[in-house]
Amino acid sequence: MYTLNNKIKLGMQRQIQPEVKRTVNIACMAKAMLLGLLLVSLSACSPAPENQQQVEATSSQLPALVIQQQAAQYRMPKCQGDNCTALNLQTIQTQDPWVNQWITQQLTRVLDQQIGENQSLNLQQAVDAYVKKSLSWQHEFNKNKAYQLDLSTQIVMQQQQYVLLNISLDSQQGDTAVQERQYFYVADRGQQKSLSLSDVIEPKQQKRFNKIIQVQYQAWLKAQHSVLQALAPKQLDWQQANWFFDAEGIGLHFRANDLSVNGIAFSIYLNKQQTQKVLQPAIFKQMFATVP
Repeated sequence: MYTLNNKIKLGMQRQIQPEVKRTVNIACMAKAMLLGLLLVSLSACSPAPENQQQVEATSSQLPALVIQQQAAQYRMPKCQGDNCTALNLQTIQTQDPWVNQWITQQLTRVLDQQIGENQSLNLQQAVDAYVKKSLSWQHEFNKNKAYQLDLSTQIVMQQQQYVLLNISLDSQQGDTAVQERQYFYVADRGQQKSLSLSDVIEPKQQKRFNKIIQVQYQAWLKAQHSVLQALAPKQLDWQQANWFFDAEGIGLHFRANDLSVNGIAFSIYLNKQQTQKVLQPAIFKQMFATVP
């Protein structure tokens, strides 16, 4: 097993350790995310009138979010002894109530995914479900250690009404250990909604976008070991990926195990020409409006 450190450019230089996963009888490798994005130019576009009006109407120069780090609000059940489930969920508060609610929803979603759940729970219910899963594991064998999870939340990019949220977690669940598994979510504060790739890619450019994604994926897949090649899908479903943006462009991130069991993390980035060609023109104008 090996680990690589890479710098991620998200408006500032920061270093993130890749996700690392270990299972019984299997040594799994992890690679750091490659989220470096190239320069974006602001050449003039002719957006669809209704799209232009919608984006510009919701922009209205929203003030930058004032961010305060704090512990998430939840209750842990009483536990006797020293083999207790450990949860440390760090979140952020802003002056925007909708953003605060959205962040809590994403945190809850991430916690849910760690135990394979996909339910519409609030944060406390997700915590209770996580503890229940940990107790079930402990009851299987008296020497089984309780689950442990540390989660941190940060807003790594703000551009006009668009916000990029990063959630990173470390965990020890049974025989599986994970280091800095990364999640990315984008929101439009003006419209008060989470944005998927389908929301921002120009519909007429989806074929072009898919071709860019598949070309990079095939090049990456050919460089992987034969076992991963056999297990990974032949084509990527880009609509299932987390996506991100910074002052220079957009990209996609697939976590370890997103592509295959015991796989490795994989990121795709678009250069400036690609970003401008595939993004909806009105969104591109707002998301990269301050690029020099």
